[in-house]
Amino acid sequence: MSDLTEVEILWLEKRIENRIRFGRVVEERRLDGHRRVLSFAPASILAFVRWTSSDFGTVISRIDILRAVATGKRCTTIPYVKPGGEILLRLSGWPKVERVLQMIDAVEALGIDPADVAPDYWHHVHNRLSVNENPRPYTKTRHQAWLHRQRVMR
Repeated sequence: MSDLTEVEILWLEKRIENRIRFGRVVEERRLDGHRRVLSFAPASILAFVRWTSSDFGTVISRIDILRAVATGKRCTTIPYVKPGGEILLRLSGWPKVERVLQMIDAVEALGIDPADVAPDYWHHVHNRLSVNENPRPYTKTRHQAWLHRQRVMR
């Protein structure tokens, strides 16, 4: 049994779009023309975006920022994610999802891979989004402090 977390990516034009916004894929399998399975190493961080529509408009707009877990470790089940993951951020509704996507863009504009951002940043972002505040931006200084803490903890 593999120790990787697998995420099924599905795309059906104008109906369903599951995609990875960021994360380090270690393995990829193509199932058919519409489906792939992407695998992530334990402890890696990824953003999984899901969007579904019907004839009447958008039904689901969701983003989950997850930490991949090893097989057999405690986790939360998430559709399309096997075995599941540790949820750092889970939001639904296009306005909130769009704001998180903008925050991811801002992190990338700093030259930082969002997969390397301090997990606590993703974990606490929802508190500011729910009250319509401008969330505290992730900065290079904050990132350097996170990297330093990681080195010290080892």
